[in-house]
Amino acid sequence: MTPIQGVPPGASHAVVRRRRPVVAVWWLAFWLAVVGNLPLWQRVDALGGALVQRLALLGGLGLLVAGATAALLSLLAWPRVFRPVVTLLVLVTAFNTHFMWQYGAVIDPGMLANVLHTDAREVRDLLSLPLLGTLLLVAGPPLWWLWRRPLSVRHWLPQTGRNGLGVVGGLLLAVLVTLLTYQDIASLMRNHKALRYMINPLNSVYAASSLAAEQLPQQVRTLQPVGGDAHLGGSYATQARPPLLVLVIGETARAQNWGLDGYARATTPALARWQAEGNLVNFPHVQSCGTNTQVSVPCIFSPLTRDQGGDKAAEHENLLDVLQRAGLAVLWLDNQSGCKGVCDRVTHVSTTDLALPGSCADGACFDDAMLKGLDERIAALDPQRRAQGVVVVLHQMGSHGPAYFKRTPDSHKPFLPECSSNTLSDCPPDQLVNAYDNTVAYTDRFLDQTLDWLKTRAARGSDDTGLIYVSDHGESLGENGLYLHGVPYAFAPQQQTHVPMVTWLSPGLQQRTGLGMDCLRARSGAALSHDNIFHSVLGLMDVSTQAYQLPLDALAPCAAAHARAAGIRPSPAG
Repeated sequence: MTPIQGVPPGASHAVVRRRRPVVAVWWLAFWLAVVGNLPLWQRVDALGGALVQRLALLGGLGLLVAGATAALLSLLAWPRVFRPVVTLLVLVTAFNTHFMWQYGAVIDPGMLANVLHTDAREVRDLLSLPLLGTLLLVAGPPLWWLWRRPLSVRHWLPQTGRNGLGVVGGLLLAVLVTLLTYQDIASLMRNHKALRYMINPLNSVYAASSLAAEQLPQQVRTLQPVGGDAHLGGSYATQARPPLLVLVIGETARAQNWGLDGYARATTPALARWQAEGNLVNFPHVQSCGTNTQVSVPCIFSPLTRDQGGDKAAEHENLLDVLQRAGLAVLWLDNQSGCKGVCDRVTHVSTTDLALPGSCADGACFDDAMLKGLDERIAALDPQRRAQGVVVVLHQMGSHGPAYFKRTPDSHKPFLPECSSNTLSDCPPDQLVNAYDNTVAYTDRFLDQTLDWLKTRAARGSDDTGLIYVSDHGESLGENGLYLHGVPYAFAPQQQTHVPMVTWLSPGLQQRTGLGMDCLRARSGAALSHDNIFHSVLGLMDVSTQAYQLPLDALAPCAAAHARAAGIRPSPAG
């Protein structure tokens, strides 16, 4: 006798009870709408209002989400497709629920792009018992119910009709509810835009579709050249020493906790000492281009401003390409999850390839690992380019969360006790701030070490040295229920967009560029952003190209002021 399909051997006479697709669709739609959206319902309920009004709003929005989810699931209601794909949707919903609940995160295309570029170290830092608990509570029951029975098998034509009716039925419910509660729901979404990115699992479907529509065409597009006319300026013809600029890209440092910006705690004591010596300038009013690394790092190096599309800069060459084309040596050292494509065409090294005792363990390194052997790495660069000048980029681990306590050695934790959990909402607020402030203090120490190294090279006559430090984005530490970063830029809090920035120039580089420190200090209060980095570095390194825009060079006014005082007529870039 031929065994019945789907029945184990030895039980061929048993009747396989199959589940009707329409039952599976609507049961799962309501589970995902209700249980999978608990953070959304909590956020909506917290907005207040009369009890009856809140219940009506929650009920209406819940039915709208259920109808839209049922329409989505009806599209997938094919026997061999439904259970695997819906399992993925349920798991994604559970993960989203955890991160929205614990960190106040929202799921948009930028956040999804950041997730896709997360490395093993970052994943490890996010694992926790609460995450496992959320997966079991949100995903466990529906997956157990779903996999108990297969779906009924029908010929493809009637199944297509039933699926189509399911889509129509789901959309009709969503439309009907919208019409009945339009004023309340429209007002809610208009005044609280972040809520639209909290609707599970539709937020992930939208984010994935939007990201695919943006990224897939880029795979076949030719990289747009930038600065094809780039060449070294007149200062190189008579230089006694080549310039060496270190560009430090910080991670998750927010200006609010930056000592030089007026924070009550001494989180930047070493930089304060360098500032007092006169050659370091702090810029207290700097805005990031994005709220996550995936957006901000390419934008920092892009020739485009944020308004011009710098936050979607993957189609263009960047600052490093222009510097290299002009004839300079370029080196990228990474202690993060990669350079997001920025360093693909220049020499680059990752600390994941290093095994330095005292600096690296378990596949992760403290930022000082990037300084070890740096002289030898520079010496190994192309000698002709190196003789002209060098730009080194150090991409920090910095204050990357949520495991802030892992970013600092035990011997460099000035603020105790600190939060030693990656479930930030479970930590006392003062201990969470202590852990974060320790990371800022360690960045201060790292920059101090970098400046000492640059000062030593300048003192022995090797180079005219300089440093620019700027963070890629900021961080939320529980303000308004938000943790970490990645909130869509349009309504991101200032904690995630206001970032620190400093510049240090050796006397030799000051003389070479004509930049007066008194002038820089006087102008340091100007409003700046990541838009200024591309042009300021080109100006500082005296690289001429039509891609350079003088109004966006934050340092140029002081060079021009020096030139006027000396009776020198500066030559325009390009």
